[in-house]
Amino acid sequence: MNKSNKIYLKPCYNVRGDNMIINQSDNRKKYIFKGLGTLFLYFFITLFKNMPFYLIHINVSDIPKITYNIYSLVIEITLILLIYFIFEEEIKKAIEDIKINHYTYFTKYFKIYLIGIIIMMASNMIINALGGGISQNEEAIRGEFNSFPVYTYIASVFLAPLLEELIFRLSLKALIKNKYIYIFISGFIFGSLHLIGMPINKLFPLYLISYCSAGWAFAYIMSKTNNILVSSGFHFMHNGIIMSIQTFLLIFT
Repeated sequence: MNKSNKIYLKPCYNVRGDNMIINQSDNRKKYIFKGLGTLFLYFFITLFKNMPFYLIHINVSDIPKITYNIYSLVIEITLILLIYFIFEEEIKKAIEDIKINHYTYFTKYFKIYLIGIIIMMASNMIINALGGGISQNEEAIRGEFNSFPVYTYIASVFLAPLLEELIFRLSLKALIKNKYIYIFISGFIFGSLHLIGMPINKLFPLYLISYCSAGWAFAYIMSKTNNILVSSGFHFMHNGIIMSIQTFLLIFT
């Protein structure tokens, strides 16, 4: 076994920086362009998602909901594939790395995930005690799940976590070198976008903490492992638990 193979078999957290986001100056511009390109692609597609319907003079509100949901799934899958091709090298290395270190990563960073969830739950308890309800984002997801459970489950458990991790963790990691600034901005943007449209009131900071806490946990995990599949795995698990509870309530209540 040569020297490079010996290094490769070490846990990623001992050689992070060589496996995912390479920060050497000669590669810095390349990763900045990747990050900026991915963010532009995400927000452009999100903003102009309904443009094809407008161009052929179809009112989106007239489209059957199931048809529009299928269209949304296609858009999300396409976006994920495009981002994959942008970060293909990093993602392939992440796959090889997690094959070796998945157990180590889970046992090492599960407590970080739990801390984020505890903060989220504490924030929600305070919100409820002060007379606040669930956020508009949560209310919309619950309503969608009651009407289209299969679509909502697939979108929330599989597509949304992967897409959000690629955007808010991997893309921002390529742009921000300082890990503390990266963790804060990544979690803050993640939480803020979940609260778009929600009125600003005295409880808004608590709602923001509730949503940001998980984002900060995922960002911390990404900063320590440099492997997007680790934070994605915890995000899958998180959304899967929530949607499984929703499924149970839908069936048995």
